[in-house]
Parts: sequence; structure tokens; C-alpha cells
Amino acid sequence: MAPRRFWLALLAAIICAGLLSRMVHTGFRLFDKYLSDALYAAMVYVLLRLTGRIARVWVWTAVVMTAIEFFQLTEVPAAMLHSGYAAVRACARLLGTEFSVLDLLAYAVGIGCAAAIDRRCDTLHRWLRSPSRSCLRSCL
Repeated sequence: MAPRRFWLALLAAIICAGLLSRMVHTGFRLFDKYLSDALYAAMVYVLLRLTGRIARVWVWTAVVMTAIEFFQLTEVPAAMLHSGYAAVRACARLLGTEFSVLDLLAYAVGIGCAAAIDRRCDTLHRWLRSPSRSCLRSCL
């Protein structure tokens, strides 16, 4: 298991990249819309991963992201946008207000990327912790 500080740093980087992708518009829809959706899903993956209590994090992240996307069909988040309270409007923005299958595809990409990083880190961590690498560990 990779160190917690790695996952916290990755979470901060994902959040910064996600905010930046919403503020800077390139005119290319793939970057302007779907990059932030993929980063949103990766952020949820990392948050669930940080709990340290969930097996198959990618499955639960997919469940959460799918539930959020299908919740948009209820039109509750859209109604929340018209609230007089800023916090409620912010929640509506976080949840999204329009269902899109393409959002689900972007979430799958984000989850896949986060899971690939997770797997690579786990492999590297196990390799560094192997008994044959004891001198390498002492150097780190």
C-alpha cells in the first residue's frame, strides 16, 4: 500500500487540475468538459482509497459516480440551482444537473486511470518491501 501522503498529494493535484480545467477554456470540448468529469471520478476514487477500509475501490467509485449521474434524472439537482442558499447551489454544481452517458464514460476513464496508478504504486511498494531489497530500503 502506497504511503498516505502520496494519496493526499495526488488528491490535491487532482483537485487543482479539476478546478483549472473548469476555469481555463480551450474551446476543445474533450478538455473543457470531460477532463473535469474524469478528474472528479479520480478524486472520488482517491477519497475512497484514503479511507483504507474499502476493497475494490474502483467498483465502489463506479457505483458512487453512477448513482450521482442517475440522481440527475430526478431533476432535484437542477431545482437546487434555484435555491436562495449559496451552499445548496454549490452542491447542485458538484452533483451536476444534466444526465449524460458521456459523463459516465468520462468517469470510467478517470476511475481507470486512478486504478492504474493504484495498482502501479502497490506493485512498486511490494517490490521495495521485498526481502531481497533490504539494502535499497535502508537507502530510502
